[in-house]
Amino acid sequence: MNTITIDLKPVIELTDEQFYQLCQKNPDLKFERSAKGELIIMPPTGGETGSHNSEMNADFVIWNRQTKLGKVFDSSTAFKLPNGADRSPDVTWIRQERWDVLTFEQKEKFPPIVPDFVLELMSPSDNLQKTQEKMQEYMENQVKLGWLIDRKTRRVEIYRLGQAVEVLESPTELSGEDILPGFILDLRTVF
Repeated sequence: MNTITIDLKPVIELTDEQFYQLCQKNPDLKFERSAKGELIIMPPTGGETGSHNSEMNADFVIWNRQTKLGKVFDSSTAFKLPNGADRSPDVTWIRQERWDVLTFEQKEKFPPIVPDFVLELMSPSDNLQKTQEKMQEYMENQVKLGWLIDRKTRRVEIYRLGQAVEVLESPTELSGEDILPGFILDLRTVF
């Protein structure tokens, strides 16, 4: 199955609450919503991608438990971006003090907060150009650091707020820099 994009705007414009309810009523489907209001339906990942997503997420969770600097989220969490899009990166991290300013209700639904860090791991059904556009969207919404990892080509694109994209070929590790202090992702478990 490929990603499907549906332009609902000529017929209906979903409110945030309607979009949230649509997602809740269809838990077997993964939805995102573009800034233009398009409904994006994504296929589930395959076994290899899902396993690598879990392994990477575990690395972030272990680091975060040790540092107690923020909150880690998996790919099932959607975030409401300032441009109106609802996006679900594969791994997301937000500084604790930024998370703490949200209300209980905001935390329970699709949090209206820009992550400090996002990671997208390409799956076989992903389109590179569309994923790169999503990474640019994160940066335009003030995400500080983002990693786009393509296991098939062993290529990593590093997105930093206000800087050109850095491309690495077959790196063995990635540093969280000053956004994720002390975090190192060992890519030998991914490639």
